[in-house]
Amino acid sequence: MLRTEITRYCVAAICALGLAACTEDQTVADAPSTDPGSIVNSVADQYYDFTLSRYPETAYFSGIELDRHDGITDNSPAARLADEAVIDELLGRLQSVDAGVLVGKPEWITHAYLSQTLSDAVAQRVCRSDLWNVSQMGGWHLGATQIAQLQPVGSPELRQQSLTRWSSFVVYVNQEIENLESGLDAGYSAPRSVVRRVIEQVDGLLALDIERSPFYSPATRDDDEAFAERTRTLVAGQIYPALQRYRDYLANTYIESAREELSVTANPDGLECYEASLRGYTTLDRSGKEVFELGQETVAANKAKVIELGKAAYELDDFTQIMDRVKADPADRFDSKEQLLEFSREMVRRAEAEMPKWVGNMPEQAVEVVPFAEHEEGTGRSAHYRPGNAERPAEYRIPLHEPEKQSRGNAEAVAFHETWPGHHLQVAVGQAVEGLHPVTQIIWFSGPGEGWARYSEALAEEMGLYETTSGPIRRRAWPARGMVVDPGIHLFGWTREQAIGYMIESGRFAEERGDEMVDRIAILPGQLTAYDSGGLEIFALRRQAEQALGDSFDIREFHDRVLENGTIPLTQLRAHIEAWIASVRE
Repeated sequence: MLRTEITRYCVAAICALGLAACTEDQTVADAPSTDPGSIVNSVADQYYDFTLSRYPETAYFSGIELDRHDGITDNSPAARLADEAVIDELLGRLQSVDAGVLVGKPEWITHAYLSQTLSDAVAQRVCRSDLWNVSQMGGWHLGATQIAQLQPVGSPELRQQSLTRWSSFVVYVNQEIENLESGLDAGYSAPRSVVRRVIEQVDGLLALDIERSPFYSPATRDDDEAFAERTRTLVAGQIYPALQRYRDYLANTYIESAREELSVTANPDGLECYEASLRGYTTLDRSGKEVFELGQETVAANKAKVIELGKAAYELDDFTQIMDRVKADPADRFDSKEQLLEFSREMVRRAEAEMPKWVGNMPEQAVEVVPFAEHEEGTGRSAHYRPGNAERPAEYRIPLHEPEKQSRGNAEAVAFHETWPGHHLQVAVGQAVEGLHPVTQIIWFSGPGEGWARYSEALAEEMGLYETTSGPIRRRAWPARGMVVDPGIHLFGWTREQAIGYMIESGRFAEERGDEMVDRIAILPGQLTAYDSGGLEIFALRRQAEQALGDSFDIREFHDRVLENGTIPLTQLRAHIEAWIASVRE
C-alpha cells in the first residue's frame, strides 16, 4: 500500500513538471537534447517551476512576481516523497553534463547553482528536518506573518486568492503537529530551549487583537468592507485557533519529550546531518574539525589586532581589559529606541553615498530600515535583511528591544553587514544582472552570501564609514568565533555555559544575548560557520588578485566580479575570480 501511494505521488509530480513522457497516448517521446547547455537550462527551468509551484512562499523572499497568490506549501509526508523523486531525477540529468565544457557561458553559472543545491538536498535528507521543524529563527510561523503582510490585494480576484490561501493555513498547521508527533516516535526533536522560544513567539502573535494581527494585514490594505469582515472571521475562527492548537501542543505535549541536548548529534544520524548541513551552508568541502581549527587560528589573529587597536585607543594591551573598557563605555549605548533607529538609518545613508567609489555596478533599488513588529521583539530573533523587488524597496529589519543594552559600534557593523556594502548591495546587484537564469534568484548559499556580508564589515572600515571607537574593535573581536563555537556545540560537547562565555568574551553581544545565540546555533547546525568561512575565502581571493595584478588591480572591478553571479558557491567563485585575473594579465 505504501509503495503504491509513493509511486502514484512521484509519477504525478514528475508528469506535472514535464520530466517524462507520461500521457497514455504518447508512445514515442521527443528525443531529449544532448547539448550540455540545453540540458542545464532545461533542468533549471523545471527546478524553477517546481520550486515556485511547490513552495510559492519562496517568491516573496526572492523578489519574484507570481501569477497567483493563493498557494501554500504542502508539508505532508507524501509531498515530501514526491519532492525527493523530482530532485533525484533532476540531479541525475544534471550529473550527465561535464561542467568543464560550459566554462565562459551563462550555463556554467546555472550548473554551479543547481549542482550545489540539488546535491545538498539529497545529502541533507538524513537530517529529517521536517520531523523537528520548530525554529525561533526562521520558523514557518514567522514566515507566514511576513507573507500575510506581502499578500497582494486590491481586486476581487486578489481578495479571493488571499482568502483561499489563508483558509489552507489550518491544514498546514495541523500537518506540522502530525509531523512533530511522527518525529518524536522516530527519536527526532528540537532542543527544549528552542521550543520555549517558539511558544513565546506564538504567544505574542495570539496576544494581538485581530485588527493588529499580521494575518489581518490584507484587509488593512484593501478598501472592501466585505473582504475585511471575511478576513476578520478567518483570522478569528480559523487561523488563531490553529495557532492555539500548535502552541498548546508544544507547551503541553511536545516540550516534555524535546531533547535537552543542544547538539544535533542527539538526533538519529546527527553526525552525518551536521557534516551535510555544514557543507550546504559553507559550499566548501571542509569537515567540522577543519572548520573548528581554522576558526581558532583566525580568532587568535583577530585578538592580536584588537590588542593593537586597544593600545592606540585606551593604552591597554590585554584583550579582556580592552573589551571590558569597550563594553563599559556609556557613550557606546543608546538612550532610546528612536535614537537607535535613527542612528541605523544614518549609517545606511552614509554607506550608500560612498558605494559608487567601491563598485562599478551600483544598483538603483533602495533599502529601508524598519523596526521589528511588536510580537517579534525580545524573542531571540536577530536583525535581518528582506529583499525587495521592482514594486517595493528592500528592508533592513532591526530589533529595538532594550536599546540601552545595544552598542553603537555593533549597530554600525550590523547595518553595513545587512545593507551597504553588504547584503543589500549583493542581492540588488544579483537581481539586476541580465543573462543569469532566474533560478539563481530562488537559490541562496550562506557561504558566499554571508561571506560577502562579513567581508563588507571590514570593507566599511576601509571606506571610512565607522564613526565610533568601538566599531572597528568589536567587528574584529567577534569574527570566526562562529567557526569555533558552532562545531564546539555540535561536535565537541561544549556546554551552554562554555559557549556563552566564549561568545560574550568577544563583546559583540550583551550577556543576555548569549542564551539566544546558543539556541540559534542549536537549531541551525553549521550556519554560523558560513559567515567567516565565506569571508576568509573572499579576503583570500582579493589578496590573490592584488598580488597577481599589482597596479592593474581595480577594487571596483574586483567587487563587480565577486557580485555579478549572485551567491555562486565558493568553489566556483574561486574559479571565476582566477579566470578574471588571468584575463586582466593577458
